[in-house]
This record gives sequence, structure tokens and C-alpha cells, in this order.
Amino acid sequence: MAILKILQYPDERLHKVAAPVSAITDEIHVLVQNMTETMYAAAGIGLAATQVDVHQRVIVIDVSETRDQLHVFINPEIIASEGEFDYQEGCLSVPGIFEKVKRAENISVRAMNLNGDLFELDASSLFAICIQHEMDHLMGKVFIEYLSQLKQSRIRSKLRKRQRDAKS
Repeated sequence: MAILKILQYPDERLHKVAAPVSAITDEIHVLVQNMTETMYAAAGIGLAATQVDVHQRVIVIDVSETRDQLHVFINPEIIASEGEFDYQEGCLSVPGIFEKVKRAENISVRAMNLNGDLFELDASSLFAICIQHEMDHLMGKVFIEYLSQLKQSRIRSKLRKRQRDAKS
């Protein structure tokens, strides 16, 4: 297994739409293993393949406190949603930035697992938020794009300053 490089906003590759996975291959198994190791090493609760510059519809999520309840979603799609929930979100691709985003509180999702079997799952609260957040990545969208233009501009300025400071 390997820890992969996580793309940092505003990298344009984060805006690339991921393609559906056509078959569960050895490469997909390795990708999921590497994404899982990367997510845990970065202390994240979710990671989309787009964030590691692989533009296929794969996400891994573990919102458990014990870090032992990994969920793998291949070609996920939300088939139902209800309610609204404001949650302070962060992102491994936008480190150190946390902002409230409004999302559906409850969702039903359909996806494939690593065996290629279709499954459906109901999720609520943080788990539902995380699924929606990671699925946005697959569509080329980063959570800060839900914010006002002014907030987005401030965040981009803050991130540019951090990059300059890191190079000094």
C-alpha cells in the first residue's frame, strides 16, 4: 500500500469530473487500499479518487471514532434525500479551512462494493454529509464553492498566502 498525494485547492484537477468505473479490477482494489491508507494517515473521514488525481467514481469513508468502519462506494449515486442540515465542513484538499455548508440530512445512496455487487444504504447526519461531500468531488466540486463569492475569495487569498509562506 502507498500514501498518495492529495491535491490542494485551487488545483484545477479537483474540478475534473470522474468517469464511472466499468469493472472492478486489481487496479481498483489497489486504488481503494491506497486511498484508505491515505485518508487514515491524513486523519480524514472521507476521500474521493479525484482528490488523489484519479478521475474515477470511487470514494472511501470512515466516520467512526474507532476508525474501523470503512465504507467503499464505487459509482455512487444519491437516489433519495430529505431534510436540511448545516454542518461545519473541512476538506483534506482545503486544509485548515472550515465553513458551514447546507446539505440533505438524510440520504439513500446506491453504489457498487469491491465485489462488484450493487447495494443501497441509508445515511444520516455526519455520514450523509460526508457521502455528499465526497460525491461532490467526483463531480468536480469543492465544498467552498457552496459559499459566497466573498468567502471563496478570502479563502483563496488565505491559501495563496500559506503557499508563499511555506516556500519562504
